Amino acid sequence: MAVPDTALAIGAVALALAGMVGWLSLAAIRARRDDALYLVAEWRLVQAASLVLVFVAASYVGVAAAQAGAPGASFDAVLAVGFLVLAFTASQQEPPQALALLALGFLAHVVLDLAHRPGWLPHGGVASWYVIGCAIHNVVIGALCYLPLLGRDRR
Repeated sequence: MAVPDTALAIGAVALALAGMVGWLSLAAIRARRDDALYLVAEWRLVQAASLVLVFVAASYVGVAAAQAGAPGASFDAVLAVGFLVLAFTASQQEPPQALALLALGFLAHVVLDLAHRPGWLPHGGVASWYVIGCAIHNVVIGALCYLPLLGRDRR
C-alpha cells in the first residue's frame, strides 16, 4: 500500500514541530534552577509550544472551510479560536503555569481529535490516519510541555 505524498509531507511537519518542542523541552529539563538561564529555557518552550498549539488548532479551521455548510462545521472553527485564546493566555503566565496550561490544552485537543473519529464532530472527509496522527502528535507535545515541570522543584 503506497503512502500518499500528503501523508509524508504532513508527517515531516509533525516531526519537525515535535523535534523543535522536544529540543526545547530537553533544554528546560537540563537547566539548573541556580542558573539564571533556566527561566529562558522554559520561556522558549512556552513560546514554541504556544505557537504549535495555534498551528494545530488552525488545521481544523481548514477542515471546517473544506466542509462549509455541513452540520457542526463551524463548531471546529469556534473551538480553534478557543485554543488560540488558551495559547495566548498561557504565553502571559509564569512558565510553570504556562506549561501546565499548554499540556492541558494539547490533552484537550487530543479529545477533540478523537471526537472526529467516531463522527461526534464532522471530519469532512479527512483521512482517519490524519485524525489519529494528530491525536498522537498532541499527546507527545503535551507530554513534552509537562516533563520539565516534573523535576522543577528538585533542580
